[in-house]
Amino acid sequence: MPVTNETSAIRPFTFEFSDAELGDLRARILATRWPDGETVKDQSQGTQLATMRELARYWAAEYDWRKIEARLRALPQFITEIDGLDIHFLHVRSRHENALPLIVTHGWPGSIIEQLKIIEPLTDPAGHGADVSDAFHVVIPSLPGHGFSGKPSAGGWNPERIARAWAELMRRLGYTRYVAQGGDWGALVTDLMGVQAPKGLLGIHTNMPGAVPPAIEQAIAAGEPLPSGLSFSEEERRAVEQLQFFYKHVAYALMMGSRPQTLTGLADSPAGLAAFMLDHDAASLELISRVFAGQPEGLTRDDVLDNVTLYWLTGTAISAARLYWENAQTGTPFFSVKGVSVPAAVSVFPDELYQAPKSWAEQAYPNLVHYNRLDKGGHFAAWEQPGLFVRELRAGFRSLR
Repeated sequence: MPVTNETSAIRPFTFEFSDAELGDLRARILATRWPDGETVKDQSQGTQLATMRELARYWAAEYDWRKIEARLRALPQFITEIDGLDIHFLHVRSRHENALPLIVTHGWPGSIIEQLKIIEPLTDPAGHGADVSDAFHVVIPSLPGHGFSGKPSAGGWNPERIARAWAELMRRLGYTRYVAQGGDWGALVTDLMGVQAPKGLLGIHTNMPGAVPPAIEQAIAAGEPLPSGLSFSEEERRAVEQLQFFYKHVAYALMMGSRPQTLTGLADSPAGLAAFMLDHDAASLELISRVFAGQPEGLTRDDVLDNVTLYWLTGTAISAARLYWENAQTGTPFFSVKGVSVPAAVSVFPDELYQAPKSWAEQAYPNLVHYNRLDKGGHFAAWEQPGLFVRELRAGFRSLR
């Protein structure tokens, strides 16, 4: 279990899970009580039985958690208490002293594991074919209730509060000027940092922009007709269709947003947890299903199971789900314009939940310093296409150095 040294405000952190804990996980996987198979040939009923059987077989027989554990343990990790809650974070400084400090926030069902592939290219650009002027100092926190961060014991840890905590974290680390990046929940937190505009925040980058006109998202989320009198370009119409599809297939978010505690089965069954986490969005589920069918993709089997296993070993299935409930209490929309005032960079990946049109991005981010549409990558862009993602961060923040 985690071990900490509580002698300072920012405490070194390390961890190691026991053989007994890993043995219990394997035994539970082998004891999975499988459901009947789906009655359709596609994924319209959710994560398919064949995918889950192969995932479980590999998880129990071939997967080695110790590999990712060693990789994580080799990175500088810390804990600090902010607003009464322990916040865990990776902090990897570049050897280039003029590097730009960057805080990167993951989402659900992600974790700090999403960002591991981008750390070295960001901190050591010269070693990865780029110029030293593009170097970053990288801070990657675990969201409250996720990974090694504390689990809130009372309500109130919503994205607005997390955004304020991240500003405090960067201040505590001594960074007087920095930038922020996020996807999924991280995109929402990062947008809200851009709204709050704490001292020192130079700008933000998002790969899931809050750019949708509020009336449009409100109508789509409620299943109502779009406001009358609107006209859309082809790009905007496509974005509307993508959002309509997403809101028809967002049962996981509705459940976590309204009844997270009812999902007790996720804390009891590793196979159940994995099936639920895989079914985040159609494109990601299709990609991961291809991975477990033996096709090479941007993610590997180990990538997927590293992330699921972290949730299992840290016992964070329910505490992570509660972030959806917390956000539901405030009513902060996922995709709508938030009122970001700082400079912003937007990267649009083709398999994201929706592809933000440039026209919407320009309205949502009045100080838009970078906009680019990529030809490959999805919702977990830093994880799946780290090379493209790193290039986007370098380009997006270059003018803010």
